[in-house]
Amino acid sequence: MEKNKRAVVSVYRKSHFNAAHRLHNPSWDDQKNKDVFGVCNNPNYHGHNYDLVVKVTGETDADSGYVMDMKILQDLIDEHITSRFDHKNLSLDVEDFRELNPTAENIAVVIWNILRQHISPDKALTIILYETERNFVEYCGPEV
Repeated sequence: MEKNKRAVVSVYRKSHFNAAHRLHNPSWDDQKNKDVFGVCNNPNYHGHNYDLVVKVTGETDADSGYVMDMKILQDLIDEHITSRFDHKNLSLDVEDFRELNPTAENIAVVIWNILRQHISPDKALTIILYETERNFVEYCGPEV
């Protein structure tokens, strides 16, 4: 590697939160909501044990060797995501979803938008959100 060129590395931090939601489009009738969202449209809500993976990619720091201090990353996740979403009904308790259907896709975008404000702009940010063991989404930010 060239002397002035630093390695580009991705670091990952995994976290977890539990939350309920209801997938529902208020502009549709009950039958269409049921047809599109199935059991996820339960009027009494349903919950998930979400696993969240936050990926930060960038050059390593010349002095520390870090892309980002993992303790700082975990603190950001705890303060801005876990405290906001954990043991909440996303549809009722979280302002971000008052007008936004809390699909896994939309939750990942909201998380990205929140964390993006706190992570250096020279670092790429990716959110991977597992709604179940087999169902997960990934969001890397808007296309440039």
